[in-house]
Amino acid sequence: MKLANRYTFLALTTLLLVGATSCQDYFEQNTNPNLIANPPLSSLLSTTTQKTAYSSQRVANTTSYFVQYLAGPGAGGSTDTYQITDYTGTWDYVYFAMADLYDLKRRAQEQAASEYVGVADVMLAYHLNLIGDTFGAAPFSDAFDGTTLTPAYDSEETLYTTALSLLNESLTELAKTDSRLKLQAANDLIHKGSTAAWIKTANALKARMLNKISKKGSYSPAAVLDAVSKSYGSNADDAQMSAFLLRNPWAQVARNNASLVLDGWLSTQLINQLNGTTYGLVDPRIEKITDRTVNNTYVGTRNGQGNVGGNNTVKDEVYISLNSPLTGDASPLLIVTYAEMKFVEAEAAFRASDRARAYTAYLAGIRANMDKLGVATAARDTYLANPAVSVGADKLTLDLIFKEKYVVTYLNPEAWNDARRYDYQYKGFTLPLNAALPTFIRRVAYPNGETSKNGANVPAEVPLSTPLWWDKP
Repeated sequence: MKLANRYTFLALTTLLLVGATSCQDYFEQNTNPNLIANPPLSSLLSTTTQKTAYSSQRVANTTSYFVQYLAGPGAGGSTDTYQITDYTGTWDYVYFAMADLYDLKRRAQEQAASEYVGVADVMLAYHLNLIGDTFGAAPFSDAFDGTTLTPAYDSEETLYTTALSLLNESLTELAKTDSRLKLQAANDLIHKGSTAAWIKTANALKARMLNKISKKGSYSPAAVLDAVSKSYGSNADDAQMSAFLLRNPWAQVARNNASLVLDGWLSTQLINQLNGTTYGLVDPRIEKITDRTVNNTYVGTRNGQGNVGGNNTVKDEVYISLNSPLTGDASPLLIVTYAEMKFVEAEAAFRASDRARAYTAYLAGIRANMDKLGVATAARDTYLANPAVSVGADKLTLDLIFKEKYVVTYLNPEAWNDARRYDYQYKGFTLPLNAALPTFIRRVAYPNGETSKNGANVPAEVPLSTPLWWDKP
């Protein structure tokens, strides 16, 4: 970790809870003399940009099991095997982050600080997608206005349209030139105060959302491609956050594992794609994602089965690695990246029958991701030149696009959206051992904390195999 980041956050420790102080509604906040009643926008910006990255990681720490990046080291884990599991901690974290963002936006509007309004809109839209894409319908419209302790639920589709409207509003606000307060680089932990960067991220998230409805009749490849064209131009544009009080939370998982608090094992599905078992081609990114076992091999863990050797303290299967540029102590948490945008472009262009553009974007996405991970140039170029990868525009398929994007979105919650849109058709993808569902999971159950305090409004329970609205034709 850079010392500047360390000292910045030591100074901010007293500000991390400021955002919820005026939202004494859904969260039942009482007056706390230790909280700051009217924090400056700059403090709220620090809080919310950090929490946005942490919200992404917290959701991914669940969804990464569904897409089989991660697997539990013991047999029959509840998340591994699609059991109804209580995710109250994740739900509450995302909602408290939205409460902070609601405060940031409201106070920015009061101060005619359009740059802050726009940034708040971007992050609110992102959090709405995290909730809606994970749980389905959820409170939002009257959750933060102080009128009720039991807010009604907005439908899945309403959450989507609201988030899209917030992104469009953000683009309007960020384009204004008369903001009374400018973003401060030191307090913006994602884009260092650059409104141009936030505009690109708003468009990147918009492209994601427009591409997510690929099963719907309203899907427009042209609209997706327009948003992509206004988003990122290189890895330098990526939305990421790397300022931590201690370390990247994925690194903490790795350290806990080393201390025999077992978690963060990598799934057979991911490892077999990378080690040559599934496709007959070794992907050099495997060395940038994990470390070899004690047997000098790369072996994953089957979801639902746990460690096959019976001794979880021996590294005979691979884990999240402290040596990875994605999961080291000071590694950034990635929210949305240029490499992902190239695959969004590849898919939309493919669906628009522009194979040449799709193929160019597909290769560019692989190259960008390998460069991001620090893969050696020779290894990168050898992989790209392999006939199984370099197939030519005429032979490009959606299967190849989704296959390569699966590696690019490692440990990102967006990967679960892709898996559901793709109907889990990744080569070799199987149900977890002893899965609680007869088919793949499509949503998670509402958390116990929500059903206990807002049960009258929580939708009726449905099987976790029930698709969300955008996951249906």
